Amino acid sequence: MVKRAKIYFTLIAFIIGFMIAVQFQTVQEPVIRDTRDIWELRDSLSKEMDLQSKLLEEIRLNDKRMNDYASEIKGSQEEALKQTLSELKKEAGLTEVKGPGLTLTIAPIDKALLIGKTIHSVSPITLKRLINELNMYGAKYISIDGERIINTTVIRDINGETKVGTHSLNLFPFNIHIITENMEVANKMYNRMQISPSIDDFFIDNLVVEISKPNESILVPAHVESIRVQNMEPVEDKGES
Repeated sequence: MVKRAKIYFTLIAFIIGFMIAVQFQTVQEPVIRDTRDIWELRDSLSKEMDLQSKLLEEIRLNDKRMNDYASEIKGSQEEALKQTLSELKKEAGLTEVKGPGLTLTIAPIDKALLIGKTIHSVSPITLKRLINELNMYGAKYISIDGERIINTTVIRDINGETKVGTHSLNLFPFNIHIITENMEVANKMYNRMQISPSIDDFFIDNLVVEISKPNESILVPAHVESIRVQNMEPVEDKGES
């Protein structure tokens, strides 16, 4: 009996020691935290939402095209192809667009506050944050100082000068035109932009953002530069075997 009691005591002590060791290990393990700052999280969320929106819109358009082809198959196929080409040009930003939206005007702050400073350009980081925010609030089409923003547009600093594509932003003031789905979205965007943190970012750079009232007829020009297509080539039609 004494031997059996020793065995039980040993097993119980082992189990208690193991539990204490596991608890100590859990307490000692550092908590892994997300070290990204709030702008990186906002940018990541904005990109994911923008991608989801574009994918859903693409699915909707493809479904519509399939229905159009099915209904036009017995009629004029040429007309259906022309309509598809027109839609693709619009999606690619190659056509002028007019619709409801609003206008932002970027200008230097009051000269009395500049204290001898001269504003030469706007920060590309601040500008990209603003564009991400506008996309998050429902922007469909955007132009900056007359330059249409498309999926391949790059906003960057080249030798101290901010460029939108190949267009230089070195003259103030300049306008940002935004077109939304409808006036309801435009009004919501207008209200949200009144308290936007992006506005404060521009003020830090000695710039002020004036937000126009929503308008039913905002014009966004077509993209005029050539669009480079890489890693694509035409498929040869070898006919039926």
